[in-house]
Amino acid sequence: MATQVTNYQCPACTGPLHFVGESGRLECDYCGSSFDIAEIEAFYAEKEAKAAEAAQKQEETEAAQKSAEAEEQAAAADGSDWDASGLSEDWGADAAGMKAYCCPSCGAELLCDAATAATSCPYCGNPSVLPGQFSGILKPDFVLPFKLSKEDAIKALKKHYRKKPLLPSTFSKANHLEEIKGVYVPFWMYDGEASGSAQFHATTVHKYTSGDYEITETSHYDVRRAGSIAFEKIPVDASSKMPDDYMDSIEPYDYAELKPFSTAYLPGFLADKYDVSVEDSRERADKRCAGSLVDALENTVSGYSSCNETGRDIHLKRGKVHYALLPVWILNTRWEGKEFLFAMNGQTGKLVGNLPVSTKRVVGLFAAIAAPLIAISVTALLLLAR
Repeated sequence: MATQVTNYQCPACTGPLHFVGESGRLECDYCGSSFDIAEIEAFYAEKEAKAAEAAQKQEETEAAQKSAEAEEQAAAADGSDWDASGLSEDWGADAAGMKAYCCPSCGAELLCDAATAATSCPYCGNPSVLPGQFSGILKPDFVLPFKLSKEDAIKALKKHYRKKPLLPSTFSKANHLEEIKGVYVPFWMYDGEASGSAQFHATTVHKYTSGDYEITETSHYDVRRAGSIAFEKIPVDASSKMPDDYMDSIEPYDYAELKPFSTAYLPGFLADKYDVSVEDSRERADKRCAGSLVDALENTVSGYSSCNETGRDIHLKRGKVHYALLPVWILNTRWEGKEFLFAMNGQTGKLVGNLPVSTKRVVGLFAAIAAPLIAISVTALLLLAR
């Protein structure tokens, strides 16, 4: 008979709770809060009900997604939309060695090989992720293997903390760097062609001296460029849990190192299941593809002091869509009731993440700057009063 172990989190700070026989209550090691068993059971019953509701909505979303993908394939026949017909659910014999985890807190669905233990969610930090049935998941076409280790990621985060005068000292001390996890984030990759034109406003600036005057002469130009560009594997992340700006910020990846997908790259890592469909990613894909052409056209505008786009007329020939997994090291940590997410490119080491600011240190810095100014002002006033 299957058993399930539930790790309860403190509702106040999300730290782990443990039962204390002396008090007969569940107590938190982090904030000292304590709770009745019935109180926590009621709290988690509500969470489980919400998780069940979210799971049902997910099933409905997947059904709608399959219907939408079928429509996409029909539309792709006349070249009017992205062609997702090459995507496959056939994992073959590899499926037997895979398992899926579902986070009851944020709903993240994670995949890994049978030997990898998922003890907490990389997106929300929830310590309990529940094993489930592996099914109904598209098999990726490509994978970009991790190049940097967990130790490299920890060193990068520690370096990120250094020389941050406004960072609370308790944040770095309390941070659980060892909880950083390697996650393969799902991406749709788009092939196709963009053609069209773009208009730019450009200027040249000429400065010269005439008598006692320095004159700045600015000339304005209307610049037009036209052309076409073929593109391969324009990436759009397919995970709603990972903020798009984070994924954009840790780019670029070197796609020359993409490998045909194999489960041999998964041991020791998690793989996030896509939850943003090809259709829902269409707007971002179109924008990135059109932007690639405009950037290429703008790079031909040289010899000017400034250049700004004023208009475009771009046409896309949409081609094949591929499914790929790209490597990201993720740390989700909670401090004083707020969540902080850090993400690092698992191939290049580029890292992004927001840090908290210490109010006391801001006040102290302001006081250190203001004190000399106040002293100077007082001295000046005393001198004027004499």
